[in-house]
Amino acid sequence: MSVGDFLLVAVLAVPALAAAAVAATPHDRAARVVGTVAAALTLLATLPLAADRDGGWFGHGDSAPAVRPWHRLDLPWVPGLDLRFQLGVDGISWPLVVLTALLTLLCCGYTLWQVPAGGSGRALVALLLVIEVGIVGTFLALDLVLFFVFFEVVLLPMYAVIAGWGGPDRRRAAGKFALYTLFGSVLLLVGVFVVVAAAGTADVVALSGGGGLSRGTQLAAFTLLAIAFAVKSPLWPLHSWLPDAHTQAPTVGSVILAGVLLKMGTYGLIRIAVGVAPEGARWAAPVLGMLAVAAILVGSLVCLAQTELKRLIAYSSVGHMGFVLLGVATLTATGLQAALIGNIAHGVITGLLFFLAGAVKDRTHTGDLADLAGLRETAPRLAGLLGFAAIASLGLPGLAGFWGEAFAVVAAVQVGGALWTTLAVLAAFGGALTAAYLLRLLRRVTHGRPSPAVASLRPGVARAELAAWAPLVLLALAVGLAPTLVLGVAEAPVAALVEVLP
Repeated sequence: MSVGDFLLVAVLAVPALAAAAVAATPHDRAARVVGTVAAALTLLATLPLAADRDGGWFGHGDSAPAVRPWHRLDLPWVPGLDLRFQLGVDGISWPLVVLTALLTLLCCGYTLWQVPAGGSGRALVALLLVIEVGIVGTFLALDLVLFFVFFEVVLLPMYAVIAGWGGPDRRRAAGKFALYTLFGSVLLLVGVFVVVAAAGTADVVALSGGGGLSRGTQLAAFTLLAIAFAVKSPLWPLHSWLPDAHTQAPTVGSVILAGVLLKMGTYGLIRIAVGVAPEGARWAAPVLGMLAVAAILVGSLVCLAQTELKRLIAYSSVGHMGFVLLGVATLTATGLQAALIGNIAHGVITGLLFFLAGAVKDRTHTGDLADLAGLRETAPRLAGLLGFAAIASLGLPGLAGFWGEAFAVVAAVQVGGALWTTLAVLAAFGGALTAAYLLRLLRRVTHGRPSPAVASLRPGVARAELAAWAPLVLLALAVGLAPTLVLGVAEAPVAALVEVLP
């Protein structure tokens, strides 16, 4: 086994074993320390995965591309069904793997300082580690059935996090999350079955570029897979589970949910739906583009009317993920790059926003914008960080949120034609609405005379909070100033994917 193969196993085995160890540790704080150390080791294991890369995903003529990840593990799994335990990583999946490991570490570390009401910190950390296994496994799986298994691993632990440590309406929100996700899971399972039955293999490597599937099979498979991934992304009108889940989830749950769990949908759309059924993707691209722009506009307009802090940030995710899906819908190199960097930027910035929103609610015991006026007068550091995160989220040039939204609009213009030009204009207008509702948020929360809930706030920020927030602030700056950190590693696999599109 090579070093790369060992690391692929380690990034799954370490959090899985740690989750069991945390659950078995009798002392609550000691268990949280064990979980945090394991999350740190997992993050360290993800970084060298890019050290020895010597290529990406390369296509050859009109045939299916010869997929060559940086590292690939291929072991027998269910020989009777010709299923294999295949893991691999390349420039599309690696940034998401690192982001998942980072956010899990920050959330586990955050529990050392504060455990939300509702249950033990030991159980919460164990669930976070299991969620990490499911998300990372989804990004690494190169077998469709294995992909489905990892995709489903996340469901019950996230349900438990929302239902166990969430707000007063947590059980309804958790149930809604589970029902929507199960609906998407059924469609994903049927889509996987259609592909495997027609192709005779579940190997994503062999299926990349269509794998010899007929046009009819690709249209059916893409429809099933795209709807399944749209639920997870979420794409309007399948988004209504998201605001309730975000609003009721504890801070660490919201961070994981917005930061990386939504990316399972967009990653699956690129890697599986578009990669395995490119003819279906070309056929459905206009509809996907229109739904993406509808998500941008609806999300922004709803945010303009929101009066609750976490709910506003939750609806903003609908709009931001709309830009990601618009980039995918263009099926161009520029659009796919926009989607990939938009994924990372959204995970970093929205993760920071939910950390800050949780800090505000913990201090004031309210999320009502009308009760949060004057934050900069009593807690200037907290207000400053909230201002930075909001400005990054609205897409200010030089910060991470700019590139994905700008490139998605440019990609739509490059496709050309009346439809895509109109979609580009509407998306750009949605970007202006994004700036409007985030500036409105800052005006209502940070400016004005301090409200009674804000007037008694302590001015400082705890060291544990700064330790959790600082990496996200630095990443928002780094990706904004040097987008090649994401775009550079994804260039080869994106080019190969575009090459096989009809």
